[in-house]
Amino acid sequence: MTLATEARRGLWIAVASFVLWGVMPLYWHALTSVPSLQIVMHRIVWSTVFVAGYLTWQRRDWLRAALARPKAAWMLALSGVLIAFNWGLYIWAVNAGHVVESSLGYFINPLVSVLFGVLFLRERLTRVQWASVALATAGVLWLTLQYGRPPWIALGLALSFALYGLIRKLAAVDAIAGLGVESVYLFAPALAMLLWGEAHGQGGFLPAHGVPGWGFGLDAMLVLGGALTALPLIGFAHAVRRAPLSVVGLLQYISPTLQFLIGVLLLGEAFDRDRAVGFVFIWIALALFGGESLWRAQRRLVPATGQSGA
Repeated sequence: MTLATEARRGLWIAVASFVLWGVMPLYWHALTSVPSLQIVMHRIVWSTVFVAGYLTWQRRDWLRAALARPKAAWMLALSGVLIAFNWGLYIWAVNAGHVVESSLGYFINPLVSVLFGVLFLRERLTRVQWASVALATAGVLWLTLQYGRPPWIALGLALSFALYGLIRKLAAVDAIAGLGVESVYLFAPALAMLLWGEAHGQGGFLPAHGVPGWGFGLDAMLVLGGALTALPLIGFAHAVRRAPLSVVGLLQYISPTLQFLIGVLLLGEAFDRDRAVGFVFIWIALALFGGESLWRAQRRLVPATGQSGA
């Protein structure tokens, strides 16, 4: 298989992953009859089964190999707590009718990650990148002034996921193996909470105490939700090995764009002119940020030319 074919395949895998992430609000919205905390616990349990099974099929000693890296054990424990918080906030927001604000969180997440790079990794921003951050900040401030409160859901999602990304970068563990370790850490508490809920009549996965439960359809969706959690990440990990990272980085906006459209067009969430102004500030910031990143990536790909002496 040629490099061009590999890159093209990687791009299609990336697109599929981001589209799947983008349409997930519809999936979680279909589970609104299940308490959000229960959904998160099932998501953790079944994604652990799926990811651990996949990794064991690939390499039996994957857990030992991942934890052999310095500081990986406690860093992945911390990142596991962050991703569990992110999942919980996101699912609650979707089922509480805040899909549009959730999409805002994932729109501004790349810019928060850039700021974390400056604060914690001593990275430097270009003037265009600083302008992007300033425009996004102006958009958030506008939304805060218009609605009398900061967009807490968006900020919580953006900050938790950006901090998660920072810790994962410092841990330097493979994306899928890292998710596997995080899942293993979270598995026992999540399973214990589910079993306690089932035993005390507060669950619904199994019929108990005369309550018929949620039914086979919802149970199957909860199990499948674990696989749908892991599949896009596995696809993304494969994509970044094959396709240019700059292009994959731009494709990530497919996901919040689809979430935004689902919230407005399919779920009927409010999106008035005042909110649109704040979003436009952020979209312009992302256009500048993404355009400059793509331009710099293309410059690096152009071979340097020079005059040769006779």
